[in-house]
Amino acid sequence: MTLSSPLLLVVGLLVTVALAWAAVVSARRRTAALAAAGVAVPGGGRAYLGIGLTIAGVGVLSVATAGPAAMVPVPRTAGTVILALDVSNSMGADDVAPTRLAGAQRAARAFVAAQPDSVDIGVVAFERGALTTARPDADHSVALKAIDRLKLTGGTSLGTAITASLSAITGKQVAIGRDGTAPDIGYWPSATIVMFSDGQNQGPDVEQAAAVAQRANVHIHTVGVGTTAGATVKVDGYHLQTSLDESTLTAIAQTTGGAYHPASDTARLDGIADTIELRLTVSDEPLPLAGGLIGLALALLTAGAARTVLRSGRVI
Repeated sequence: MTLSSPLLLVVGLLVTVALAWAAVVSARRRTAALAAAGVAVPGGGRAYLGIGLTIAGVGVLSVATAGPAAMVPVPRTAGTVILALDVSNSMGADDVAPTRLAGAQRAARAFVAAQPDSVDIGVVAFERGALTTARPDADHSVALKAIDRLKLTGGTSLGTAITASLSAITGKQVAIGRDGTAPDIGYWPSATIVMFSDGQNQGPDVEQAAAVAQRANVHIHTVGVGTTAGATVKVDGYHLQTSLDESTLTAIAQTTGGAYHPASDTARLDGIADTIELRLTVSDEPLPLAGGLIGLALALLTAGAARTVLRSGRVI
């Protein structure tokens, strides 16, 4: 238990002790005076029950004024979420209306809107390279603006998307070595990556990057945007066939402890926010006790006053 004003507790307890001492001294003097006069003390100890209840109420009230609070474990959705959105040219395909990228942006905005303020959200845009367009922040309007600014360009590198997202989480550069060595980035159990992509990977190091996230306990939820039948997209004057690669996205999610979420049409994309569950973290939060103690003090004071009035017939 913690106290916001320990000094008030000390003062209150001193007052309570002083009242108790005064009550005992007064009772002894009264008993002695009655005994000297040959009068028996009526009621014995019960005669002082009202005074005892009143003093107890003052003691409890002194504890309440000190602002006591108990630390209790409270589970809540919290931590850091990085939304990694594929902006490669293949995301311009229209097998998800109006385009894969537009559908992913809409779903990402809905996801952001569904999160509480306790979740810091960042945005990473990726193609062959990746750029953190919004660092993790409790101000979700920053993430929404970053999502709206995304434009199509380049190819796709899912490995780069993962390492850039890990960089945004840790606040330091994370990269796979030229020899394939993977860095140790520590332990981040409250961090999650949500990746929106069609899975058309053209870059290396996907397995190594996913392994880095897995060792750091960073879950990656992948959202497959597009259809396996695919569509044709025009790039630099050429018409290219592109289709959803579910196997790659599923492998990334399974490696890291996340889940793969297919979104082959607009309706399924719109419901993504409800299907992705972030992890609950347990934190100790203060539970104020003053209100309950004040209620108890008032009950004791009322009972003491009532006992005194009923016994003596006097309020004072």
